[in-house]
Amino acid sequence: MATRTVGAQGANEFIEITLAQYLDNLESHLQADCLTYVGPLLSGADDRIRYAIEAIMNKKKKLVVMLETIGGFAEVARRISDTFRRHYTVVDFLIPSHAMSAGTILAMSGDAIHMDYYSVLGPIDPQVENQEGRLIPALGYLIRYEDLLEKANSGNITAAELNILLNFDQGDLYRFTQARDLSISLLEEWLVKYKFKDWTTTETHGDPVSLEMKKNRAREIAEELNNVRKWNSHGIGISAEILRRELNLKIDDFGAKRPLNEAV
Repeated sequence: MATRTVGAQGANEFIEITLAQYLDNLESHLQADCLTYVGPLLSGADDRIRYAIEAIMNKKKKLVVMLETIGGFAEVARRISDTFRRHYTVVDFLIPSHAMSAGTILAMSGDAIHMDYYSVLGPIDPQVENQEGRLIPALGYLIRYEDLLEKANSGNITAAELNILLNFDQGDLYRFTQARDLSISLLEEWLVKYKFKDWTTTETHGDPVSLEMKKNRAREIAEELNNVRKWNSHGIGISAEILRRELNLKIDDFGAKRPLNEAV
């Protein structure tokens, strides 16, 4: 059997077998190996996905990943993408419900993204651990620091706010900045290399598309998805319609294909 399901440890064997049978049906529609992952993209997820991919025998050239995640670490998303690309020439992502934060970063490494009217991605705001070991959105932390710093520089900060500003840990700020920069750089690299690989002419005038144009477009998309102020929330869902309209990003609609939609 070419399909694998990756989920929480200790999952019921009967459920695993049943899910694999459903994935067999999906494979026949997509003419690809299929893998589904449901869960956060935290340490260990990359190992489980690696083992599942390596266990697939007689691999096809194409992999379709059915992904549902609240997000996690950008570095884990990078390791998962590297694993997929080590074994497959073409990798697509299918989002039945949601792929947030680091899940959005991972989905942007695909040659194609498949969504329907219900599917959502999210701002690329990867989670990081603070000194207490709690997971927090990196951008929210940085934005709060930058807002307080701006107030301090303008002389409009209160004593209470100044105390908060002085208690920001510089080590945390550096790690959070790294996480933000990594998320942007990954999108810039992956969009150009995979999603834009067949973008050769502009839709409006049919002009040739240069590598520099692809890089600029990837940068714009990365910065927009990284702009938490625009989306107002770390956990907001961004629909396929908004991705097409506001980010000019091509999203395939699996819901418009009835047999495929039923298989999903």
